[in-house]
Amino acid sequence: MKIGVLTSSRADFGIYLPLLKKLQADTYFELELIIFGTHLSKAHGETIQEIIQYNFNPTHQLNTYLPSDSPLALSKAIAHTSNLFADFWANHTFDMVISLGDRYEMYAAVSAASPFNINIAHLHAGETTLGAIDNAYRHCISLFSKYLFVTTEKYKKRAAEIVEASTQIYNVGALSVDNLANIPYLSIPEFKAKFGIDLSKPTILSTFHPETVSFEKNEAYIDALLKSFEQLISHYQIVITMPNTDTMGQMVRDKILAFQQKQPLLKVVESFGMLGYLSCMKHAAFLLGNTSSGFVEATYFPKYVINLGERQKGRLETKNILTTPVEASAILAKVAQIEKLPLLKNLNIYGDGNTAEKIITILKSL
Repeated sequence: MKIGVLTSSRADFGIYLPLLKKLQADTYFELELIIFGTHLSKAHGETIQEIIQYNFNPTHQLNTYLPSDSPLALSKAIAHTSNLFADFWANHTFDMVISLGDRYEMYAAVSAASPFNINIAHLHAGETTLGAIDNAYRHCISLFSKYLFVTTEKYKKRAAEIVEASTQIYNVGALSVDNLANIPYLSIPEFKAKFGIDLSKPTILSTFHPETVSFEKNEAYIDALLKSFEQLISHYQIVITMPNTDTMGQMVRDKILAFQQKQPLLKVVESFGMLGYLSCMKHAAFLLGNTSSGFVEATYFPKYVINLGERQKGRLETKNILTTPVEASAILAKVAQIEKLPLLKNLNIYGDGNTAEKIITILKSL
């Protein structure tokens, strides 16, 4: 079975990794990676290098990234990506193409495949993020797909509602749990040697992506978050990973970098890579931001998560999630609350760490 896997960013590659390893090791499959988006952007860490470091062949590379984040630029990026993929699908055939998540560039690649009747499998279908336009992209990808892989029974039910049960839907859990159960985490000394950050200090891991539905509020939001950091940085080491290429993403980046100039103790990282990011999460005191990893990966360790605003509104919230408005006083109040809460016990609801094997078994049965 010839399998194409669409990967457009550091985020989806890290999730894919356990499945990619099994596909590569199984002679039943011919695996080809289709690499595009920020993987090929130097400004975003040129994360194609991580793919190569994991010994995967970067078979196909499509330079779809456009270096701007205005609504007009992102609309043009969707059109640009669709145009490139129209030619790509016309000249390449696969038995199955696997997509993941909800990014606009993933939507563009999948929608361009629809006239060619390509079998698309969509991972992480059925989830909901009402504060991000990605919510619409995710559901559109599901509608273009023949097979849906979901992480919980609730999301399976939601996916069936979206596609009106006309698609084959499988609850396999989250590939992230496979990673979490099996990767060789960096120890605190190893992490310091590699990244120059000492995680023996009480550390907040923060990622803040722009809200893409109410994007006009993002400047006020990042100002409020940085105002809270002014108070927290005397008690915590703050590690920030940079946001996605969303509307107003560059503004958020610029604000963070300007804040770092005034607060040199702030640690700003473009991309840790999958191993580095999960190791940082493992050793951090808690998470603060609005990233989806606070809803899947953080439940595994488990870690408390101060979830900001409405970008992730609609996701399942386990008891480690403390959702709060993006206001400095509210953020500081949640930090004070976490400091008094007991240690968490296992909260994982996303599978048993065997998701990749389940997907492989299903693929072979189709």
